Amino acid sequence: MTQSLVLTVIGDDRHGLVEKLASTISRHEGNWLESSMSRLSGKFAGIVRIEVPDEHVTRLSKALSDLPELRVLVETSGPEITSAAGARFSLQLVGHDRLGIVREVTTVLARHAVNVEKLVTGTASAPMSAEMLFKADAELLAAPGFDIAALQDDLERISADLMVDIDLVRSEN
Repeated sequence: MTQSLVLTVIGDDRHGLVEKLASTISRHEGNWLESSMSRLSGKFAGIVRIEVPDEHVTRLSKALSDLPELRVLVETSGPEITSAAGARFSLQLVGHDRLGIVREVTTVLARHAVNVEKLVTGTASAPMSAEMLFKADAELLAAPGFDIAALQDDLERISADLMVDIDLVRSEN
C-alpha cells in the first residue's frame, strides 16, 4: 500500500533546492504527483503532494527533516477525493494595494459558504503611475443552489469600499 503525503517546504532561496527535495523523495521511492512553488521575499516556498510506499514513510519523513537547507512539514492526507459538486467560479480582482483586501473578500466568500480552492495574489507597479496595484486570481467552489446574486451584490459593495474591480465568472464544470 501507499500513503499520500503533503509536504510544506520553506527555506532561503538558492539554486538546487528542488533537486535536493526531488532526490530525497525519489531515493525513498516517493512519486511526486503535484506541486506549487514560488520565490517569496527571498524565500523558496512550496507545497508538494507525493505518494510513497508505507514501508518508506518513516525513513522519508526523517530524511526530509534532515535536509539542512529546507524546513519540511510532512502531513498524511486521505485518498484523493473526486471534485465536489457545486458551482465553480473564477474571481479576478485588481485595484490599488491597501491593507485588508484579502480579508474583506474572503469574509464575503465565507459568509456565502464559498470554498477558495486556489488563490494567487501579487503586487505590481501601476502603468503610468508609481502606485502599487494588488491583483488576485481565485478558483472558487460554492454548494449547489447557492444564491449567486447575493454573492455578486456583496462583492460589488466591498468593491466600491476597497476601490478595486472584482470580476466573478461562472466556470464550466
